Amino acid sequence: MGYIVNLVLDGRLAVVVGGGEVASRKVEDLLAANARVTVIAPEPCEAVTALADRGRIRAHWRPYQPGDLDDAAIVIASTDDETVNAQVSRDAVERHLPVNVVDRPALCTVTVPATVSRGDLKLAIATEGRCPALSSILREEMEGRYGDEYGPLVDLFADLRLKMIGLRWDGRKIRATLKQIYHDGVMDLLAAADPNPLETFLLAHLGESFPLH
Repeated sequence: MGYIVNLVLDGRLAVVVGGGEVASRKVEDLLAANARVTVIAPEPCEAVTALADRGRIRAHWRPYQPGDLDDAAIVIASTDDETVNAQVSRDAVERHLPVNVVDRPALCTVTVPATVSRGDLKLAIATEGRCPALSSILREEMEGRYGDEYGPLVDLFADLRLKMIGLRWDGRKIRATLKQIYHDGVMDLLAAADPNPLETFLLAHLGESFPLH
């Protein structure tokens, strides 16, 4: 059983070995996490080449070398050469680096869950690397279930929580109040994007003197 964590990669180096379509999706995900990405691939696909041409990634269009992992925070291998995949895994493990070899759980020290992102909200689905197809199916369901309004929900609840802490509310009261706000229909108001009913709704739950602004 794995232990899911949220890896902070802001400004840190991610090395991707392989340049095919699957690798390009991994690169896009890493860029979305604000990682610095280097790709090692002798024959990159057009999508990866385009990222390099635009200066969004560093790239070496050649075979992998162990020194390519210097200073890496995470390593991803996505090649069609099993020997290379295995070598990348061994080199990363020797350096105590988290490594993901796509579709090869036995070579991984980390697996990458399917995710749904709504602003700072990230929902993850994992199958311990055993069935990525199922993760993808469930992700599609979650994309329909959790709309774009969940991004503003994170912003709203984070702001309310800080104000509650400033008012010296205890943790139990904070959790209970936010839970009640959620279950009483705040999502419908956020989806409607009308601030006046939302403010009235919040003050009814928080008290007229609560400092919303």
